[in-house]
Amino acid sequence: MQANNESVAKPPFAASSTAPSEREDEIFLEGPRSRFAELFTLLRVMRDFLRGFRTLHFVGPCVTVFGSARIKLGDPHYELTRKMGAAIARLGFTVITGGGPGIMEAANRGAKEAGGRSVGCTIELPSEQPTNAYLDRCVRMHYFFARKTLLVKYSYAFVVMPGGAGTLDELFEALTLIQTGKIKNFPIVIMGTDYWKELIHFIETMAQRGMIAASDLKLIYATDSVDEAIAHIRNKAIEPFGLKRVMRHRRPIPLLGEG
Repeated sequence: MQANNESVAKPPFAASSTAPSEREDEIFLEGPRSRFAELFTLLRVMRDFLRGFRTLHFVGPCVTVFGSARIKLGDPHYELTRKMGAAIARLGFTVITGGGPGIMEAANRGAKEAGGRSVGCTIELPSEQPTNAYLDRCVRMHYFFARKTLLVKYSYAFVVMPGGAGTLDELFEALTLIQTGKIKNFPIVIMGTDYWKELIHFIETMAQRGMIAASDLKLIYATDSVDEAIAHIRNKAIEPFGLKRVMRHRRPIPLLGEG
């Protein structure tokens, strides 16, 4: 794929022909149901996780990029994300996103254009969200919480670009897991500081009011510089966890659904 080609190819991963069971999810979240119905839901959750584990098992250490699906090609944040995706790939990480358009597409595109690995973890929605065309591997999830778990499980760093409610959810999910010691102290980089400045100020206010520890402010790093962001990831992810480039590839087992 040429770096100067602005056209968007047809996505290599077709959307599921089966519409998501919107009403079923609504009933599930309303409260207790029959034992059989709860067991069936448990099996669907297990299927989601099993599919994700098998698809992503060999993707290597990742950096997850969060951000809005609504940002278009030509937007400054799209171009910033594209550059960041390329820089992450050159650092040796696989770029993983929600696999959709907008910021997700920009990050995956940057990684592909830099010759790196690019993967996506998409979600079934009532209004179909197209899969972007820049993925080497993709897994489609039914449950949001399963998708968020996978976006955290394989990552050594998180890059948060401008986005809406979903991006906020993903940011604070990662931040809470680090703050509570559920995952290691992986770096969180917030980019698009003009967009996020009020949120950053609010997080600082939480520390001033004693709602979080002052040390928790060190868990996030805000910058609009790709070079600074990459240096932070190198210092906080590669060096502390002893990550190294390896040429050895583990052989997948097709019987287990590994691609």
